[in-house]
Amino acid sequence: MRKIMAATFVTLDGVMQAPGGPEEDPSGGFKFGGWLAGLEDEGIGPPLDDLFRRPFDLLLGRRTYDIFAAYWPFFPTDPAMPGYEPGTAEIALAFNRVTKYVATHRPDSLDWKNSTWLGKDPLATLRDLRQSDGPMLLIQGSSVLIHTLLTHDLIDEIRLIIAPLVLGKGKRLFDDGSLPRSLKLAKSGATPRGTLLANYERDGVVKVGSFGADSPSAEELRRRSEIRE
Repeated sequence: MRKIMAATFVTLDGVMQAPGGPEEDPSGGFKFGGWLAGLEDEGIGPPLDDLFRRPFDLLLGRRTYDIFAAYWPFFPTDPAMPGYEPGTAEIALAFNRVTKYVATHRPDSLDWKNSTWLGKDPLATLRDLRQSDGPMLLIQGSSVLIHTLLTHDLIDEIRLIIAPLVLGKGKRLFDDGSLPRSLKLAKSGATPRGTLLANYERDGVVKVGSFGADSPSAEELRRRSEIRE
């Protein structure tokens, strides 16, 4: 069975729009494109290496697909070429090589090599893909696709790189249609500049309760804390 993983850069208030540059996605009048640029540090590299060096196929919405198709096939992968950078070249080689599954109404224009249309019913196609053998299905960007899959409970793991920023406006990772779901923190960390790294896995339904008469009082909680100390 294949897992679907959403891996994304996100701000502290949940914005995931256009971390890479001003022209990446200015829709809705978004003015903070490229917000990730000032936060890069050595702590972000290892989790990205871990993500992209394992077997995966890409799962993309149409806007992210167009952004990637205009960039990654043209990034220098030959060390002799101007602009070559080893780490980014490794990602470019991987992205160009893997299968790209794309949710789109315009399948005839999927020109990036190894691109595959998810069909007229992408949810049905993805349910079949999850039951098949193969590498992880990795979502990059694609906020609309993520929202749809969260609504239908089709995301198995969420990897977040959480920047210490509050932007107030922009496309967010979660919207009102997200299916209520409990998550388990599988791995976490922080970079020297305060970016948080958090990997979440499914953990069943949301459990609710009440701080009613049967719950410990504030005094009891304080007493227990003192005993532990």
